[in-house]
Amino acid sequence: MRSVSLLAVVVLLVVAPARSQEQVLTLEAVLEASATHFPSILQGLAARRAAEGTATEALGSFDVVFDATGFSRLSGFYDGTAAQGTVKQRVRPLGADLYAGYKISDGTFPIYEDENFTNLGGAVKVGLMFSLLRDRAIDSERYAELDAQLGLRAADLDLLLTRIGVQQRAQLAYWRWVTEVRKLDVYEDLLGISQTRQDALERQVERGARAAIFLTENLQNIMRRQSLVRSAQRDVAVAANELALYYRGSAGEIVVPRASQVPGAEELARVEALARVDETAIPEALERRPELALLRNAISRERNRIALAENNLKPRIDLGMEVQSGLGGIGEGGVSRDSTDTVVGFTFNVPLQRRAEKGRLARSQAQLSARLEEQRLTEDRIQLEIRNVLVDLNAARDLLNIAAQEVEQAEIMRSSEQRRFESGASDFFLVNVREEVAADARIKLLEAELATRLARANFDAASVDLDRLGLTGL
Repeated sequence: MRSVSLLAVVVLLVVAPARSQEQVLTLEAVLEASATHFPSILQGLAARRAAEGTATEALGSFDVVFDATGFSRLSGFYDGTAAQGTVKQRVRPLGADLYAGYKISDGTFPIYEDENFTNLGGAVKVGLMFSLLRDRAIDSERYAELDAQLGLRAADLDLLLTRIGVQQRAQLAYWRWVTEVRKLDVYEDLLGISQTRQDALERQVERGARAAIFLTENLQNIMRRQSLVRSAQRDVAVAANELALYYRGSAGEIVVPRASQVPGAEELARVEALARVDETAIPEALERRPELALLRNAISRERNRIALAENNLKPRIDLGMEVQSGLGGIGEGGVSRDSTDTVVGFTFNVPLQRRAEKGRLARSQAQLSARLEEQRLTEDRIQLEIRNVLVDLNAARDLLNIAAQEVEQAEIMRSSEQRRFESGASDFFLVNVREEVAADARIKLLEAELATRLARANFDAASVDLDRLGLTGL
């Protein structure tokens, strides 16, 4: 079997006639435009920002909180004035709350407001409350924080999945457009041969060297080939419009490419000498697939829901410790305010029926089982998908080499028949057959090249090759 280099020579010399380009449209330019401006990607970025805002919102449960209160009696038997401020902070370990406060008072208070008395310099206190059972490992605030982070991760994966799909379709649209333009070149070349022959035949008929029927027969060929050219022009316009969905300007507007922007012969003849890919690539591709990462992320979220439901079924035992000390000289409250007090306390409660939490737990456990089965099915589906892509890719490479050999043989036959016709050893019918067979071979070669490029684009998407998809650094 011929090597891929044969294809490069054939395409360079046969398939891609020279044309002048001022602004060549490359695949890289299309991928950059689609990655930057395609609407569904922009929509995914907006969803990602929303998820980031939710994650920031969840952190608000652990913000430092300061509050202050105070009052002063303006009339009456008592003339007490008091003010206090407290700083509180939720911390994640043990579901604890830390707080520190300061209060100061002056004057006298009734017995039922005795707690307002302080030393002349006021009083400070620090305290800690934490959980021993329920809310020890997780609570609603920590669950919300974890779930928001996983939600942000899901938004990132959704965005990656969207980007991969867009870039894959952009590659397919680009290579279809290139192929349709090159097909048009083949048909125009075929038409040009007939038109040039018509001029020569007219001169020969005038001299009596050919019968007039040859003009009619060649005119039929011209009309048939004009029909092929017109159909090819339509296909080029459709392919350009499809590509315009991905090729966008700096403001995100669609830009319809011109046929003159197709890369030159050398660029089109370059088919990468890619090593054959086998099934050893499947495990690495599976690891990179965002669909599986999304499922693993969803499983983690479900397990967190289960942990929260199990937590809410536990009894609550909270332990608290507080130390308070007076500052300065003894005030109106007397010596009892001048000590350092250490207080330890606890609270206990237990839900008796807990049907709501039991229901939530059962639902989450069932959803987790469903997610695990979905993960297994998705892994199997992706493995088969990648295997099929590999079959397509390797078969397309083989067919491409065969098509290149067919073009070479068809060109030899066409040239030989043309020389025989010019020397009078062949007839008009055989010359036309050889020309059209050669053109068909060139079309088959272009389609084989397209199939190879599409198979490679599908493999790039299936294996999440971010570099080839134009997504590196995004």
